Formats: sequence, C-alpha cells, structure tokens
Amino acid sequence: MTLPAQFLTRPDTPPYLNPMRIIPSQQPLSTKPHSRLRYVAASFAVAVLVAGAYVALTLPPSEEPVGSIEGRIVEGHEAMAAAAARAPDEPAGQQGFRMCNDTSSTIGVALGYPTRQGWLTEGWWNLPSGTCEMLIAGALSSRFYYVYAIDYDQGGEWKGRHYLCTQARIFTIRGQGNCADRGLETTGFFEVDTGFQHSWTVQLTEDTQSGENGT
Repeated sequence: MTLPAQFLTRPDTPPYLNPMRIIPSQQPLSTKPHSRLRYVAASFAVAVLVAGAYVALTLPPSEEPVGSIEGRIVEGHEAMAAAAARAPDEPAGQQGFRMCNDTSSTIGVALGYPTRQGWLTEGWWNLPSGTCEMLIAGALSSRFYYVYAIDYDQGGEWKGRHYLCTQARIFTIRGQGNCADRGLETTGFFEVDTGFQHSWTVQLTEDTQSGENGT
C-alpha cells in the first residue's frame, strides 16, 4: 500500500511534527504520596489533642497564694461595670468609702484599690479621735479595698497580709510591685470586701484590728 504524499515524512522530521507518530498519553500523577502525608498529619493532630486532654485532666488545680491580690484587678474591672449598671440606692453625696476613728488616738490611714489603669495606693489621711472622713467620694466601683492604719499616739497599727507600696510622706502610688526598687516601703494592708455596695464604712477601734459595715 502506498501512502499519499502528504502523509510521507522524512527521517529527520521531529517527532512532534510527524503526523504518523502516536504519542502515548501520560498517566496521571500518583496521589498516593499526598494521601500518606494527609494521613500522617491527621494522626499527629489526634495525638496532640489526646496529649492535651490528658495533661488537663491530670494537672492539679492552681491555688491563689495567701495574701496575693493580683487577681483583684480583673475582678475590680468587672465590678466597675456591675456598679455602673446598678441604680444608686442613696444620694450621690452620701456614697463613698468612709473611715471612722473610734479610738482615743489620732491615726493615719492609707488606702489601696484597683482602677482601670492598675493598682492605686494613697495616703495619708490623719483622723483625730472620734472623727470620720470620706476617703473616696461617690459610688464605689470596686468590690475589694485595702486599708492600713497606724496609731500616732500609742504606736499600734491595723494591717494585713496584702502587700502594697507606701512611703512616710503623703503619696499617690500606682502599681503594687517592686516597692524596694522604687525607693518605697512594702506595707501589709487588710482587705475590705464591700460586696459591691455603693457605700462602705470602716470603723477602727482599739479592741479589734478592724470593724466593717456596709451602708
């Protein structure tokens, strides 16, 4: 059989120009390596989840150290929002944190509490015997407040295990850490839980370290 002239090719014709050359179709790339990678990745993810669940179930619950007040900052911020949402239960002029001196001496008082900018410690308020003074005017926005007081005449003090920075002269100090590095004194304050009341009165007496009542 003789092929027509248009189908004849020369020996030096490139294969891709040769109409008589049949190029076998390429086989699709194997997907097996990709499948193996996906299987390994899925197995690793499952192993990580199982390990994390085991650690979460076996670790003992953390405990807040005695005297620590770090967590009060977050709780204080939540209390601010709660207090803002509550209607005042008494005239604004009567709301606040009040300190009363029920001793026979003049006392000095320092107060610490959380704010939106962090911890704030202030002092000193000098209260003569039998007097009261409003240390914070207006509706209270935090639940916890911290008090330290000293008896100028007899040398006693009212203190606790919650440590904040103070100094001998009148002060306003922000932050509660690194007191010594900042040239400040570390002083133990006692905690006052107002229970989210808008007003609170602390009465200092000679018989007890502190007496508290909400109003």
